[in-house]
Amino acid sequence: MADSALRGKTVVITGASSGIGAEAARRFAELGGTVAVVGRSPEKTAAVARRIGGRAHVADYGRLDDVRRLAADLLAGYERIDILANNAGAIFTSRTVSSDGHEMTFQVNHLAPFLLTNLLLARLAAAPGGGRVINTGSAVYRRARLDLDDLDGTRRPFRGQQAYPASKLATILFTRELARRTGGTGITAVAFHPGVIATDLGRNSPVFRLMNSWLGKAVLSSPRRGAEPLLHLAAVDDLQAVNGGYFNRLKPENPANKQARDPGLARRLWERSAELTGCGNGQPN
Repeated sequence: MADSALRGKTVVITGASSGIGAEAARRFAELGGTVAVVGRSPEKTAAVARRIGGRAHVADYGRLDDVRRLAADLLAGYERIDILANNAGAIFTSRTVSSDGHEMTFQVNHLAPFLLTNLLLARLAAAPGGGRVINTGSAVYRRARLDLDDLDGTRRPFRGQQAYPASKLATILFTRELARRTGGTGITAVAFHPGVIATDLGRNSPVFRLMNSWLGKAVLSSPRRGAEPLLHLAAVDDLQAVNGGYFNRLKPENPANKQARDPGLARRLWERSAELTGCGNGQPN
């Protein structure tokens, strides 16, 4: 699929009020796409939507009811959804519990996109040519370990440097199992690492605040570069060939973590996530 084939497509981009998401929203709009700009900040989200001629949707992933409301708004507002870019994410340096009772890193980076994706599956499956789910991951999954008996991390001292990689390992497993469960529906799913990008992802972290400083921005890659894999995966001709896969920027990569390659773990994580969100049979309804 050439970039020109994105014309007329409807793209939902979460985490689009700044950074990679905002840059991707701009490029999708330039290529003729209809863009649903999803963000946590009403002011920033509205500003991005105005600049690109898209529509703003505000949701706080720390509240799963916000995700349910977001899904309802998207289904009411768009007759077709061709691409869902699950790009929103966050890093927390201290243990924070959501209003739903979950550790916030796990909820924002995994449970919320899991829920939104499942609520939009039928609309994605109905897209002409098939819908695409593109999940923003991170190479830090390589050093992660996921404990299905302690997804909220209540049995050990909280460490953000462990919780965030584990949530990105969950992204890869979610992508893999989504591809398996939606086989034959026309939906394809892929995850990618955007590179080490200067964004406000880690606004709660001193290390990431340094990364987003003038010095960090001088050393790290720009959001424009970070958005490149997302645009590539939205426009690539045959995503079916890499359905369920993981890209390190523009190149497919066999996950370098044994857990990331475990289909049984992917299935069990899905089942547990479905229990926690009350949604997720993996079939478009």
